[in-house]
Amino acid sequence: MDVTLAVLGAALVLVGFIGSILPIIPGPPISWAGFLLLKWTNYVNRGAEGYDNVLWILLFFVVLVTILDYVVPIIGTKKFGGSKRGVWGATIGVVVGLSFGPLGIIIGPFLGAYIGEITTGKKDWDALRAAWGSFVGFLLGVGLKLMTCGTIMFFFIRHLFF
Repeated sequence: MDVTLAVLGAALVLVGFIGSILPIIPGPPISWAGFLLLKWTNYVNRGAEGYDNVLWILLFFVVLVTILDYVVPIIGTKKFGGSKRGVWGATIGVVVGLSFGPLGIIIGPFLGAYIGEITTGKKDWDALRAAWGSFVGFLLGVGLKLMTCGTIMFFFIRHLFF
C-alpha cells in the first residue's frame, strides 16, 4: 500500500507541475494532493523535520497562488494603464476564456482588456499596452504556479528519500 500511495503521489506531483503550464489543469492543488498522499505512507517519519508544518504552509501557498492566478492578469492590465473598462474586460475574458480551454485562458484576458480599452475610445497602441499588461500578469501567474509546484516537488522528494 505504501508503494502505491507513493507512486500515485509522485504522479500527482508531476501532473500538477505540468498543470502549472497548462491553464486547464489546476497544478498547485494537484501537486499538493500528491504531497498529502505521502503523509499516509511509512516513508515519512511521523513528525520528522516538521512534515506536518510543511504540509500546511504549502497549502497556504497553494491557495494563495490559485487565487493570484486569476487576479494577477487583472492587476497587470491596471498597472499597464488599463481603465476600469479594461480591467472588467480582462475579468470577463478570464471567465469566457475558461470555456475555450488552454488557449482561451491565455488569449481571453488579453482580448477582453483590449476590447474594453477600445470601447473607451483609446487608440490601438494604448489598448494593446493594457492588453499586454494582462498577458504579463498571466505569465507571472504561471511563474508563481511553477515555483509552488517545484517547491512541493522538492519537499516530496526530500521526504520520500531522505
